[in-house]
Amino acid sequence: MKIAIGADHAGFLLKEKLRDELRAEGHEVVDAGTTSTESVDYPDFAEKVSEQVVSGAVDKGILVCSSGVGMSIAANKFNGIRAALGTSEDEVGYVRRHNDANVLAIGANYTDENTARKMTEVFLHTEFEGGRHARRVAKIEAIEKSQKGQQ
Repeated sequence: MKIAIGADHAGFLLKEKLRDELRAEGHEVVDAGTTSTESVDYPDFAEKVSEQVVSGAVDKGILVCSSGVGMSIAANKFNGIRAALGTSEDEVGYVRRHNDANVLAIGANYTDENTARKMTEVFLHTEFEGGRHARRVAKIEAIEKSQKGQQ
């Protein structure tokens, strides 16, 4: 699987660990930055990862910042992105099965490395159920198109 991963300064260390583990598992990983713990603006990295996902250059995206919330807000500004903040393996399974989330946001200040790794595995290996959930995702996409037309 091809995955884009990005983080701000607060998520840098966790991003590095996740990136290396994903590569060791055989995934192709596009590292969208950042490259250090020096202060940067999280929307820049949410944009880079989201553009990769929307364009189809990668299958899924992972974003890491201090809370995960800022990254998910920024990523969800892109048409076609369904970013979800992950706080547990169970929750991440739901957002994949029911919402077809294509970007996982993780809060480095609230998520230990082991939990982040497990959530990432669930995110990558859980399939969207479709059915009644596909109808709901289609409604989300219709809202996106409607809002885009109003701009």
